[in-house]
Amino acid sequence: MANSLELRSLGNTGLKLSCVGFGASPLGSVFGPVSDEQAIATVREAFRLGINFFDTSPFYGGTLSEKVLGKALKAVGVPRNEYIVSTKCGRYKEGFDFSAERVTKSIDESLERLQMEYVDIFQCHDIEFGSLDQIINETIPALQKLKEAGKIRFIGITGLPLGIFSYVLDRVPPGTVDVILSYCHYGIIDTTLEDLLPYLKSKGVGVISASPLSMGLLTESGPPEWHPASPELKAACQAAVAFCKKKGKDISKLAMQYSLCNKDISTILVGMRSVEQVQVNVAAATELANCDKDQQTLAEVEEILKPVKNQTWPSGI
Repeated sequence: MANSLELRSLGNTGLKLSCVGFGASPLGSVFGPVSDEQAIATVREAFRLGINFFDTSPFYGGTLSEKVLGKALKAVGVPRNEYIVSTKCGRYKEGFDFSAERVTKSIDESLERLQMEYVDIFQCHDIEFGSLDQIINETIPALQKLKEAGKIRFIGITGLPLGIFSYVLDRVPPGTVDVILSYCHYGIIDTTLEDLLPYLKSKGVGVISASPLSMGLLTESGPPEWHPASPELKAACQAAVAFCKKKGKDISKLAMQYSLCNKDISTILVGMRSVEQVQVNVAAATELANCDKDQQTLAEVEEILKPVKNQTWPSGI
């Protein structure tokens, strides 16, 4: 039985994405090993519950995420026109390369790993690590050729600092870039993406927001060692997690619901590697659709996090 996850339009693309998107980086075993059986079961459950958007990159697990996602999608056997896949180019295990030559080769490698004829969205991955002028003058024109060749349907850019999006969008012809993917800038502790939404809307650009849990800050297990957040922010998040736990509430679910509330964001992308994670994330969305959000706990958590709001990243990011 398919659950009715809300579908939202993605900018001017004509695509309608499930409000919860499937982040496939964990399928590359980046957070611990994932067997093919587990990956297939997870993707099957995602379809069963109404998720239609899957996001990966050759960088995740050094190409493993693409291979495993491709294998799982094939095994589940849903018709290709019933789901939307995005992958990326420019960031690889070996480092960054946004040259026209590399990204043109990159799509063929990705399509082979994914076992597909085309991808719906092809995104330049973490462009702040390259030269933005190269992205504008070389990479995007190369992607436009791939679009004409039918290998990709839409062009996107991704990265952490929000300033990169307007820098590029102001310098390419309107309609050239279809989608942006931003992460860690729309959630309980950081809502700075909000300021950019009217601008993106005016450009007809679709918005994907990833990592509503701020790369582990809003989870009971806490962030990984390498997390760039300040000690103050980590401490505030730990306090919010402990508060929710004491009340018998799940902070991750609350955070997910907070991010889902903004309808100008087409989909909230969250990494998944188990049937249970799919169920938890979809439950957050379906509860919300039934107006079942825990307003009280959310207000209390926001109060705890107020002193560190929008200070997620070291300055300059």
